[in-house]
Amino acid sequence: MNIQSQKGLSVIKKLNWSLIVTIVTLLIIGLINLYSISHRTHSTTTHLFYLQLVWITVGACIFLCISFINYHFFTRVAYILYSVNLIFLIMVHFFGSVFGGSKRWLDLGLFNYQPSETLKIILIFILARILSVKRSWKSMTLTELAKPLILILIPVLFIVFQPDLGTGLMILIITGSIIIFAKVHRNILFSCILCILCISPLAWNFILKDYQKNRILTFISPGRDPRGTGYNTIQSKIAIGSGQFLGKGFQKGTQSQLEFLPERHTDFIFSVLSEEHGFIGSTITIFLFLFLIILGFHTAFQSKDKVGVFLCIGMSFYMFWHMFINIGMTMGLLPIVGIPLPLLSYGGSSLLTTMVALGVISSVSFRRYLF
Repeated sequence: MNIQSQKGLSVIKKLNWSLIVTIVTLLIIGLINLYSISHRTHSTTTHLFYLQLVWITVGACIFLCISFINYHFFTRVAYILYSVNLIFLIMVHFFGSVFGGSKRWLDLGLFNYQPSETLKIILIFILARILSVKRSWKSMTLTELAKPLILILIPVLFIVFQPDLGTGLMILIITGSIIIFAKVHRNILFSCILCILCISPLAWNFILKDYQKNRILTFISPGRDPRGTGYNTIQSKIAIGSGQFLGKGFQKGTQSQLEFLPERHTDFIFSVLSEEHGFIGSTITIFLFLFLIILGFHTAFQSKDKVGVFLCIGMSFYMFWHMFINIGMTMGLLPIVGIPLPLLSYGGSSLLTTMVALGVISSVSFRRYLF
């Protein structure tokens, strides 16, 4: 075997194959569910399975490319990416496409681009750059928090007024988790919680729109409007519960196949999984997600520098909160928000952003051999 072949094998061995196998397994589960609900001749989602194959192919290429890129590159260009993404968010306000009453997408011809999805990752790059220069792991002061909080709140305000409160809150939760991991002074944390409690009544009366209030009220009491705002939650819970232990079987779900279940290819893909594959299929999928997240945290603790630590922690929180909120939403444990399930839900912006996040974790894992 020549030297080049040996180097090639060495590079392949340095990839995190546990991470790759877990990602591929979850992608296959997503494709199985998407095919199940799109195989019917007159289904409105027939073409989505094939489009998702295209997105997965592109996402796989992105994942591999990022795996071999030095992850420090992303923190070096973080402010450039942030500025470009902010311009796209402003463009959405003027030129965005409206779907479901929200203006969140830019029509780029071949596909619709959602800037708020890529912003989640870019803000993790920003935080990793800022927090990695801390001289110690001591608690952050209010002065140290000012810069990251301003950088986070500016785009979040644009997103909330699209309106897309769910994505705005998701960004705050993810970035807040990273900041808490970096250690914040206890008094500052308590003050933030107190401010949120004080602002909540004002937000309810002056910021939240009627449909957003109805979602919260429906979450508290789904039966208050079973044919309106409570319909999605009720149908999702019926689908999950009817799957029982082993499920109804592939392509045999009634709620999904007869199209009682809304947004079954995106927000409620987990309901399709639970109905057709039951408690066993759902549990296996959740454990795969948890294993993926554990791999992310493990890679963080193996990283040779703080940049790698914060990048992996951020991407792991990104995966965890998307999984937790989406599954909690479909089970009626959380209010319904437009949060997709990573790797399983249909969607180009969501899938590619997720593959970027996982590619960064893979990059940190790969480069631990190169120091």
